[in-house]
Amino acid sequence: MADKNKSVQNEFNEDGALIALTDENGKEVVFEILGVVDYDNDEFAVLIENSANADEVVIFKIQSLDDENEEFVSIEDEELLNKVFELFKAQYDGYMKFE
Repeated sequence: MADKNKSVQNEFNEDGALIALTDENGKEVVFEILGVVDYDNDEFAVLIENSANADEVVIFKIQSLDDENEEFVSIEDEELLNKVFELFKAQYDGYMKFE
């Protein structure tokens, strides 16, 4: 699991679609949205880079900006990242393979 320091503004689509995010260096990176996890009255997006070499997920907190736009905010708290990832694995057990 990786925590990349990205805070991005992008329209969110939770259909397992691809989404392009811009990192802090201005580089556009394409991710697949694997799922959304609800935890402690917040939503978290679980993403994986859309690359054959991708082997780690990235988790962002989803914050609403208005009725149509949301922001993906990086998470610094390792304990929170682990908790959200464990909930994600439980939610998608049988649908995805976790190592």
